[in-house]
Amino acid sequence: QVQLEESGGGLVQPGGSLTLSCVVSGRSSRTAMGWFRQAPGKEREFVASISRFGVVTRYSDSVKGRFTISRYDDAKATMYLQMNNLKPEDTGVYYCNNGPDSTMSTNTVLDSWGQGTQVTVSS
Repeated sequence: QVQLEESGGGLVQPGGSLTLSCVVSGRSSRTAMGWFRQAPGKEREFVASISRFGVVTRYSDSVKGRFTISRYDDAKATMYLQMNNLKPEDTGVYYCNNGPDSTMSTNTVLDSWGQGTQVTVSS
C-alpha cells in the first residue's frame, strides 16, 4: 500500500519562506509527483509537478517564480517544495501525490491522499 507523508508546514509571515517535504513509500515504480493545496472553503488545486526523472517541472500561474519543486529518489521517493515570498493566498493544506506524468491534475493522481501539511501565511 502506497503511503504519502507530507511535512514542513507552519505559520509564516507574508514574504517568508517554507520548505515542504513529501516521502512516498510502498510504490514499486517511479512516477511523476506533484503538490496540491486546498484553501478553506475551496476545492483542492494543482500547485506544481515534476516528471519521473526530474527533467520536467510545471507550476500553476499563481506560484510560478516563487515556488521550486524538486525530488530525490533512493529507496524511497522524496519530493520538496521550496516556497519563497509567501502570500496570504498561499494559505491552505498542502498535499502530495503521484501521477502518470507532469501534466497530472487532481483527477489523475494515482494514490489516496495523505493527511497533508498546513501552511498559514499571516502577519
